[in-house]
Amino acid sequence: MKSSYELASLLVTIIVSLLLLFVPNSNAAITCATVIKDVGPCVNYLKNGSGAPPPGCCSGAKALAATASTTADRRAACACLKSASQRLNPNPELAQSLPGKCGINLGFTISSSVDCTKIT
Repeated sequence: MKSSYELASLLVTIIVSLLLLFVPNSNAAITCATVIKDVGPCVNYLKNGSGAPPPGCCSGAKALAATASTTADRRAACACLKSASQRLNPNPELAQSLPGKCGINLGFTISSSVDCTKIT
């Protein structure tokens, strides 16, 4: 049987995923559902982790970076991650350092205060 912590984490991930389905994504091909699917394995690390992110987290972050290939996609991904950051309240240092630790560049900082309209 899963611990109550694991069940709570799973529940939070599901709720955030459902909420983010309703965030508009303008002309972007990428959806919030795709973003959440890609970074879902990072949730526990971003809230409670230390050291290197787990392999599943980095593979998802790399998939997100590859998918967000246009300005519209990067802005949509940013808006989804910003919204998730506001709801999940991750460790800011872990969120900001995640792309570098996974060897990618998203073109924006993962933060609840990032201005996604300035992404090119």
